Amino acid sequence: MELNATQKLASYVDALRPIIYIHSFDFQAVDSLISAASKGFTIFEYNKADKYVDFATKAPKQPAHPLNEFLALLDTNEAKKAFIILKDVHQQLNNPEIIARLKSLALKTIYKDDVYVTVFLVNTALVIPPELEAMITVFDIPLPNHTEILTTINNYALGFKLALSETVLNELAVSFKGLSDFEIRQILNLAYQESGTIDGNDKLLILNEKEQIIKKSGLLEIIHFDADLGSIGGLEKLKEYVTAKARIFNNLGEAKKFGIDLPKGLLIVGMPGCGKSLTAKATANLFEVPLLRLDIGKLMGKYVGESEENLRKAIKTAEAVSPCVLWIDELEKAFAGVGGSGGGSDITTRLFGNFLTWLQEKESSVYVLATSNDVSKLPAEFLRKGRFDELFLVNLPNDEERRSIFDIHLKKRGKFNHAIDTIKLLKATEGFCGADIEAVVKEAIEAAFFSADKTITTEKLLETIAITKPISVTLKKEIDALQKKFEECDFKAAN
Repeated sequence: MELNATQKLASYVDALRPIIYIHSFDFQAVDSLISAASKGFTIFEYNKADKYVDFATKAPKQPAHPLNEFLALLDTNEAKKAFIILKDVHQQLNNPEIIARLKSLALKTIYKDDVYVTVFLVNTALVIPPELEAMITVFDIPLPNHTEILTTINNYALGFKLALSETVLNELAVSFKGLSDFEIRQILNLAYQESGTIDGNDKLLILNEKEQIIKKSGLLEIIHFDADLGSIGGLEKLKEYVTAKARIFNNLGEAKKFGIDLPKGLLIVGMPGCGKSLTAKATANLFEVPLLRLDIGKLMGKYVGESEENLRKAIKTAEAVSPCVLWIDELEKAFAGVGGSGGGSDITTRLFGNFLTWLQEKESSVYVLATSNDVSKLPAEFLRKGRFDELFLVNLPNDEERRSIFDIHLKKRGKFNHAIDTIKLLKATEGFCGADIEAVVKEAIEAAFFSADKTITTEKLLETIAITKPISVTLKKEIDALQKKFEECDFKAAN
């Protein structure tokens, strides 16, 4: 049976975990959790603002020692059962004297009879000194589940004598999934202040507030777009696949009851400029959910454990905004150096392991869509089923696909006409990718703007094609190597 948060924290205390790190801004929720797990322990609290305070009342106590002296007073050989709570002291965790004092307290708890001291580091930033890494247990406060969210909404509604239907309650509970109790109450306050009630229309407000969470995290970027599957020329098999997944994603409740697993995600590999990134944007549009982009480079931190914590924070943020599409562009660059030796490679390898574990075990409605140009640089673990639902190969467009791409870009700019000889264009663009064709159309339209008749003709397009070097020419060596690697791998063809 899975333990609740209080039981899990109490089990860590019973197991003599000497230092427990709780990374949270909601100190009230942390206090409630620690109090419930205290079981008769004497509680000493120290915070950055008021120094030594009474745990229950938060009233300052005397004397107001600095942190190192406060810890020295408690670091004795006397028999004791105590919780020491240190709040917002992460900026002092580079002080050798404080590190030494925390280490001394931890060792006494582990090895000395009758000394049971658990130190709680409750900070809004995760800073783990290398000297204490082996002694620290990071504890994550779980987010409220569906039943707990319903209870919070019901209690809030009762407080203002609001009658909410079961349908509205469930809709709001689904929208609030992934937020903390503090954040849920803040949004309910805002909704009530704006309209004097709470109803299903507040789902848009919740989504807007979730976007604020993304912006404040600094680890994810929310992408606004207007692309849809009609913006993609060709790739019919891939478009059929994501359309089928959209039917599941848009009816997750019914699909789950029927026995269908939550969709995990999709890996698209293939040639540059052939629609992989556009597919990510179109998929989010089709699913009618936000599109978040994860840049692995932003996760790298200078402290031990900081990069891994940033990844956990990014994942928690994505799950807070779920259902959503999480887009990782150029996946091979994101995890370059996996399996190597040295500081940077070691960090990347740990991030890779944590990401794979989450991808394998995740039960949230975060649909991971990863794209990659150079499959030869991808870790082999990505290329097996189970990590992603499917792996698709996007190749250079064939004749019919190039025709479709020309039509899309000419129509998009209002310059399509049936007098254009598509056959001549297709013969002249063998080896062109979608991005090459888009560039041809844009340059031809620009040239037409400065011409006397301001028209787009077959001849003008052919003239532009003649002076355009496609990707198959400019990157011939790389493209040939990629084609050879694709032949060795068993990818499903998107074209």
